[in-house]
Formats: sequence, structure tokens, C-alpha cells
Amino acid sequence: MAEVQRRRHQSRKPAVLPAFEGLSSRPAWQGTLRLSLVSCAVGLYRATTTASDISFHLVNPKTGNRIKMVATDPDTGTIERSELAKGYELDKGNFVLFTDEELRSVKLETTSTLEIERFVDAGTIDRLYWDTPYLLMPRDKSAVEAYGVIQQAMLKSNRIALGRVVMHTRERLLAIEPRDSGLLATTLRMQDEVVSTAAALESVATGKADKQMVDIAERIIDQLDGPFDPDEFTDRYEDALRDLIEEKRKGHKMRRIAAPGKDSNVVDLMQALKKSLASSGKAAALVRKAAPKRKAVRR
Repeated sequence: MAEVQRRRHQSRKPAVLPAFEGLSSRPAWQGTLRLSLVSCAVGLYRATTTASDISFHLVNPKTGNRIKMVATDPDTGTIERSELAKGYELDKGNFVLFTDEELRSVKLETTSTLEIERFVDAGTIDRLYWDTPYLLMPRDKSAVEAYGVIQQAMLKSNRIALGRVVMHTRERLLAIEPRDSGLLATTLRMQDEVVSTAAALESVATGKADKQMVDIAERIIDQLDGPFDPDEFTDRYEDALRDLIEEKRKGHKMRRIAAPGKDSNVVDLMQALKKSLASSGKAAALVRKAAPKRKAVRR
């Protein structure tokens, strides 16, 4: 009897940690996080969401039916998706085909293992390389202890870890950093995905700007200075779309709104800077006036 219970206990799957509302129930990648000989089961979950984004479907206005996209061969017509194969175009119209089994044969260790290869200072990673953030979380309760050890060690070292995983048929470099009580992993673009900004901006004139104009521009910058508050920056276009959808739902007649005027070419840059300085100063004053006053702290 004891032997049967032991086998049942060994065959029992680890208890999956409770899901958090807003996170996908399925990780974008799952496998083993490894720091030398310390390892634990983890998953990558998108740290951003598009759940609140408005999306539209193509609809036939005559029938009200949503249109379906059908796979079509220009010679034979409609074809079932199950009959399709992945192909790489060698040259125009000439493809080499691959089966799923052939593609699965290209396996890297990073398919199932995220091994920390190096620790670097965050400041050494150019912001052009930062891409998509993910929460790196333990997959079950048995992984929590090792996960916590790695997280606490990284928190004290104040370094960013680099490792690689295979996601969506591509190997991705990850920058892993402590965040709150866990780890945040951000995919980094590879070298061939980043444009050389120095080469792209070679044609931009680098002549010496007028000192008085630069001084005025600096004053405008100072007037518009302030902290970043994400609550202040909402998607105004999405908000307008929601209002439009609500008006249509209620059956109201749409009002045509005048298009915003186009900016004319600046003829007098100095005059434009002076006007900008005056208008930004008024705007900054209104913001300061609207902000709640803080009580003086006695010392």
C-alpha cells in the first residue's frame, strides 16, 4: 500500500501557481531557468496587453455577415489550410518546402532552457535594442525556492542577466532584471534588426545653431518639464472611437468634424520660438494652478 502511494505521489504533476487576472493563461515560452547548477521551471508571460484595444472585422454590409479569409491557390482555387506547407522563396516564384517534422528537427538547447550567460550593467544596453517585456514567473510551487534565490541574488548584485530562448520559431536574447518580488524579462533585438542611426543621420545638417534660439528652446523645455505619469497619456484616438461606437449603437446621426488644419512652413524661426515660449509658459502655469497644493512639512 505504501509503495502504491509513493508511486502516485511521484506521478502527480506539480501544482501550478494561481493565475493572475490580465495575464495569459498560456505562457509565450516555458522551460527551465538555469543559473549554473541552480534551476527552476519558469514561464514567460506578456507584461503588456492589447485586451482593451478596439478591433474591427470586415463585414458584408448587404448581409451583415463577417467575412472569412479563405486560402486560395491562383491556379486551383480554394485549398484547405491543413494541406499547406511552409516554403522559403529562393528567388521569384521558386520555393523550397519544409514539413513540420523537418522544422522541428532544428532544435537548440534554448528551446527548453533559459540559461543565464552573462551579467551586465543596464546602462550598457542601448535603448534601441529593448523590445517586448515579459514577466518571468515560476511555473509551479516546487520552483519557487530556487526562483527566489536567483531573484534575491540578482537584486543584491544590481546587474541585468542575459540569456536566450526560442520563441515563435526564433531565438531571442532576453534581458532579465529583478522587479518587485519577481523577475522581468525583456526581449532584445538582434544586431541585424537595428538600423545604424549614425549612418541614417549622416545627411542631417550639423551646423552650429543660433545661441539665442537655443536658449529660448531650452527655456521652453524647462517650462514643459515634469514627471512621467502614464495616467496622463491615454490613447485619445481610441477614446474617440469608443464615443463613435456608442453613438452608432444608439442610432444617432454622425456629425462631421472639421479636419485639423495643416501646419504651415515656419518662415521666421525666432518668432515661432518666442510664441512657443509664451504659450508653453501659460500652459505650465495652468498645470501648476490645477495641481493640488502640498502642505508644508514642519521640521
